Amino acid sequence: FFFFFFPPPFRHEETGQHSHPTMMKLASLSLLAGSAVAFSPAAPAARTSVALAAEKSQALPFMNRPPLLDGSMAGDVGFDPLGLSNIDDVGIDLYWLREAELKHGRVAMLAVTGFLQVELFGPAPGCEAATAKCQTDAFWQLWNSHPQYVAAGLVMITFIEAVSGIATTSGRESGDRAPGDFGLDPLGYMKGDPAKAERLKAQEIANGRLAMWAASGLIVQGCTNHMGGVEALTQSLNDNMF
Repeated sequence: FFFFFFPPPFRHEETGQHSHPTMMKLASLSLLAGSAVAFSPAAPAARTSVALAAEKSQALPFMNRPPLLDGSMAGDVGFDPLGLSNIDDVGIDLYWLREAELKHGRVAMLAVTGFLQVELFGPAPGCEAATAKCQTDAFWQLWNSHPQYVAAGLVMITFIEAVSGIATTSGRESGDRAPGDFGLDPLGYMKGDPAKAERLKAQEIANGRLAMWAASGLIVQGCTNHMGGVEALTQSLNDNMF
């Protein structure tokens, strides 16, 4: 047992010298080298990877920030729990998703305004048949009396979608067009102060997201209880008033 852990010095037959001191020196040098490696700093790339992995989403602090959502887009707070921003293999990428979000937000803002305007002030000229407060019911009233209005609307939507699709495809390929930018700014709101322009972009996307929720609620509620939005809100307040 003793000789297993402490072997006796080896004596060369030709020189007659002991090699034990030499072996001890080599062992000491090996230990010193190993200690130096153990306490040497980590590689910069490893530190960078750890830092990126530890960066949390502003909207969801318990999740890591999606790699492509770096805060450069207006309204970007890192909210992507399903990882949709990482899709890039089915003809859909972050540019396409941003274009779709802006488009649906703008349409929803117009839809909510139309819902409330018709419910509060009545139908537009030529659409007097749509008398229902619930706009989902008013749509079918208009369809039964003037289906050509609905057909004309579908033709217009098809034309707008064709123009929008061409702009989106060419802009994504060239990189010269920001998502949702059609150069439509007749009042010049986006000119002048860059900080003001960025604030307006953030307000547009925030109101668009809110309007998408509002439009969804108005449609689902109209199909469920056949009441207008203001009518349902008023009844809810009256029924739950203390």
